[in-house]
Amino acid sequence: MEITNSSSCKVCVTGGAGFIGSWLVKKLLDKGYTVHATLRNLKDEARVDLLKSLPHANVRLVLFEADIYNKNEFDKAIQGCDFVFHVATPLQHHESSQYKNISEAAIGGVRNIAMACIESGTVKKLIYTASTVSASPLKEDGSGYKDFMDETLWTSLNLPFSNNTDPRNTYTGSKTLAEKEILSYGNNGNGGGLEVVTLACGLVGGDMLFSSTSTLQTLSIFISQLTDNTDAYYTLRFLEDLDGKVPIVHVDDVCEAHIFCMENPSITGRYLCASSYVSTAEIANYYLQNYPEIHVKREYLDGPKREIKWASTKLIDKGFVYRYDTKMILDDCVKYARKMGYLQQKTS
Repeated sequence: MEITNSSSCKVCVTGGAGFIGSWLVKKLLDKGYTVHATLRNLKDEARVDLLKSLPHANVRLVLFEADIYNKNEFDKAIQGCDFVFHVATPLQHHESSQYKNISEAAIGGVRNIAMACIESGTVKKLIYTASTVSASPLKEDGSGYKDFMDETLWTSLNLPFSNNTDPRNTYTGSKTLAEKEILSYGNNGNGGGLEVVTLACGLVGGDMLFSSTSTLQTLSIFISQLTDNTDAYYTLRFLEDLDGKVPIVHVDDVCEAHIFCMENPSITGRYLCASSYVSTAEIANYYLQNYPEIHVKREYLDGPKREIKWASTKLIDKGFVYRYDTKMILDDCVKYARKMGYLQQKTS
């Protein structure tokens, strides 16, 4: 491992109050790192108080206000850091900004982050939280699917996707273009000696440190067949039609994978991050068998049966071990949804 003494290592996490970002901050603090975390608004008391309440936050956490839409706001947070995790991503467009749309903002954001890392003179590696929506096995001519899913695939943004909407199309485009942009700064690219890693994560499930609109949207997708949430279910089907099946991964594994990529000096470039690759019908049937007290409509139990192999082994080949399988991911989503009061038992 590259890092032998985490207590002397300083890292930055953008989007530190988000679903993945907050868990990553927590884990990094637990492991002894000093963390610079950025938030869009330091006056958001709920998010600020949550981060300040984490163990060791009083001595090793520094909060910074920074928005992807505002150039150079990340410079202070990144200055003096050894590693940077770029987790933040724009989900709502600011009409008054210099960017025309969310894709431009996402690309501009990764450029600003990458340049801040380079100009800092201290950052060794930049790890970007990407998404598997950027790695579709759909053939470029739209004639069907390739028989595998791995890091060599990129989503063709010219294809019409099933169950698509403007927000889904916008998110897919922004994450695909931003990942390609940030990879161009790696090593021999625009970044000189900067090492860049992109972790294209599947649909992320598990417990959440706090509730927000974006985190609850993710949860709603996982439990859409239990709540009969049509729009959330169509998002699940969109992911299935885009990626062949639905790559899923637990937030704990996602955060451990980020830290693994930081600590391992041999890791650069692009990696897919998902422990399971399942169909929407398989998810619905799991719920039916294991949660009979909650109604699952029969229409959710059937779906496309595609023989596409999850062929991404790059992380595992480097020594990373996933701790959470399909059952554990879905069970944790149900557990959290119950805690939040989102699931109702069926009535006779």
